[in-house]
Amino acid sequence: MDKQTIVDKISQFSALVEVPRSQIEWVVDRGELQFFKSGEAYFNRGDSIDKLMFILEGITSFKMEQNGQFKEIGRLTAGNISGALPYSRAQTASAIGSVEVDTQLFILDKSHFRDLVCECHELTTVLVHEMTDRVRNFTRTQQQNEKLMALGKLSAGLAHELNNPAAAIVRSSESLQSHLGTVPDKFKRVINMKVTEKEVDFVNDLLFGKLDAGIDKAESLMERTDREDELTDWLDDNGYGDCYALSETLAEYGFCADDLEALVENTSQESFPSIIEWMDNVLTTEKMVGEIKEASNRISKLVSSVKSYSHMDKAAEMEATNVHIGIHNTLTILNHKIKKNKVKVEEKLFDDLPKIEAISGELNQVWTNIMDNALDAMEAEGGTMSIETSKDGSNVNVSITDSGPGIPEDIQSRIFEPFFTTKDVGKGTGLGLETVQKIVEKHKGKVSLESKPGKTKFQFCFPIKG
Repeated sequence: MDKQTIVDKISQFSALVEVPRSQIEWVVDRGELQFFKSGEAYFNRGDSIDKLMFILEGITSFKMEQNGQFKEIGRLTAGNISGALPYSRAQTASAIGSVEVDTQLFILDKSHFRDLVCECHELTTVLVHEMTDRVRNFTRTQQQNEKLMALGKLSAGLAHELNNPAAAIVRSSESLQSHLGTVPDKFKRVINMKVTEKEVDFVNDLLFGKLDAGIDKAESLMERTDREDELTDWLDDNGYGDCYALSETLAEYGFCADDLEALVENTSQESFPSIIEWMDNVLTTEKMVGEIKEASNRISKLVSSVKSYSHMDKAAEMEATNVHIGIHNTLTILNHKIKKNKVKVEEKLFDDLPKIEAISGELNQVWTNIMDNALDAMEAEGGTMSIETSKDGSNVNVSITDSGPGIPEDIQSRIFEPFFTTKDVGKGTGLGLETVQKIVEKHKGKVSLESKPGKTKFQFCFPIKG
């Protein structure tokens, strides 16, 4: 392809139609034409960004590795400009550039940029506008990726948290259905008994007294097992060995051998098996219903926490905000990751902490980003995350501290820069802490960092009046 043909093609680029032809010729005199075969890479991640590229023919694709897989983040066709641009501060490529079909690129080395700026004013102006558009589009894409990553973490944690109570409901419902299938035979034996009103009152008082007391969840497994063995031995010793399977449920509800002895004394030996079987039936049913109720309440609380966390039913405006509620909702949302990473959470919350004027949903973004980073830092070996609040004059202070490896001192000043991240490729976009800083500044607050191995502390200060 001769020089004039290359100049003609570049001059027809939509962004360059107003650029004098002489300036296009200036570029063509100093650059070179390169050909790439379909599937061939023309730059790799980590390569220096030092060439301005005009795509004459073909299609180029940009891919970035995320969680072990390559995801396309952009695509350019003939008539587009790529690579280095004047005044750009980009140093190295964060993605891989390859061609989808046979492609022709005209390339100008970055070493010519100083002369380009001096001699080709109209072309330089176009390229600077191109850079501005690129930054705007890249920022929008990265912000969207940040939101999607946050949503992915949120949904994964919620799915896990909801799965446990949902599975408990299914399991208990199935057990209850199977259990109720045996009720008719037990009822038949009970109704055929001949008992006095006094005996009925004694059985009711004993049974519903145990139900009111409920299951002692603070009791150790060893203590409960010992009492279960005691009940089984009593049943064997008194000729009711066939009832040994009832010992487990009776022990859960606090029955002991003395209760069984009193039951025989206040009823009769003949009716005892049917009575104790009926009592076990009531206790088992109550236990399964209680499990379903507890699991349902857990789901309800999770849904309530998500609603409160996201503030989906409220407009995004300043209002009196309880910082503690937002922190607790965030801990609920991240509970799965806390358990997965074996992290202990310590809270030192100030009593009667005053509310602050804030947008609750945005504050929750702050707590989520900081806590999520803390949990990532302790992913390998677990640790402790401490949350502390206090009141200082007309301000409210919040600190979140983790026992992770810390942030190296030489990069601590850069952590709030957009797109700066210490995480592996695909695990972070570098916008989380920038978002934190923007939200804090919007609320007229301050954020500071102290970090050393074993202790990384983010300190927030918000004015109460906003």
